[in-house]
Amino acid sequence: MGLLTIGAFARASRLSPKALRLYDELGLLAPARVDPTTGYRLYAPEQLERARLVAWLRRLGMPLARIQGVCALEGPEAAREVRAFWAQVEADTAARRDLASFLVDHLSWKDPAMPVTAEPLGLRYAALSDQGLVRESNQDTAYADSSLLAVADGYGSRGGPAGAAAVDTLKRLETDGIPAGDLLNVLEDAVGRAEQAVRDVAGAGPSSEDFGTTLTALLWTGSRLALVHIGDSRVHLLRDGELFQITQDHTLVRSMVEGGRLTPEEAAAHPQRSLLVRALGRGADGTPDTRLHDARRGDRYLLCSDGLSAVVPTEEIHRVLTGTAEPEQAARALITLANASGGPDNTSCVVADVVELQP
Repeated sequence: MGLLTIGAFARASRLSPKALRLYDELGLLAPARVDPTTGYRLYAPEQLERARLVAWLRRLGMPLARIQGVCALEGPEAAREVRAFWAQVEADTAARRDLASFLVDHLSWKDPAMPVTAEPLGLRYAALSDQGLVRESNQDTAYADSSLLAVADGYGSRGGPAGAAAVDTLKRLETDGIPAGDLLNVLEDAVGRAEQAVRDVAGAGPSSEDFGTTLTALLWTGSRLALVHIGDSRVHLLRDGELFQITQDHTLVRSMVEGGRLTPEEAAAHPQRSLLVRALGRGADGTPDTRLHDARRGDRYLLCSDGLSAVVPTEEIHRVLTGTAEPEQAARALITLANASGGPDNTSCVVADVVELQP
């Protein structure tokens, strides 16, 4: 088969002639030959595979610059790059879905024709922290009250004070009277103050010392929970008997899994599985994940440091949360499981049940 005109090549590749001209200008898909007299672009049949790949990637919504990078890779490397791109799309979609759900509810509440049927809800909670069997001190902070659930896992010689300072900042946050639409902005501002509090702790030690803290918290507003998450502590939600992890670890191995460079099984045994890519501390990326969750009566939330999640299987966590009635009993049972698995780290658990308030 000879060279194809741009029209014939466009039909075969499902790309428009306009797109083909653009990709030629960008160096993404240059024609095999350009007629010196007419300037017509001519394409070789063997270019169809690359053109179809470009078309498929565009249908995924991948930016042209990233497509150029994928096309320069061999098969397995290109597949990993596509997998990494799609993992990011799914994460972004989840965040937008949560925001869309919040906006639908928020705007619906403004409709005077809608009856107010929401039952008054509150939290029944417990927070426990344990040194474990190996560490010389406890650098975790676990805290719970009627408006705040928080876990911070400090690292370095002053990690304990750093975690406590971060949680103390959130304790002082007043949520009464904050419009629902402003809640995430208020929370992000509070994280900025927590980051400054950690830096203030750093001022008491050597300037070269490396320490900081994770921070994972849920702020209760009466019917919603606002989440802030930095690091590798976790939040689990038990709803209708099913357990969901609603945070993603900010660790090196997690980014490698998302990038297709590790499987989840390989990540669990990786020697750098605890290496953080986000934290509150000197030189760290303190960008938080923030989102809103609608609470339902009967929900149970677990916030925990990696002293639990690193050694106790999710199935065991699920069993304890479903089989233990009181939050304090559940938190104590989970810490016991962590210590029974060697207790290699500090372990902190906050368990909170969403309950109907009694009149």
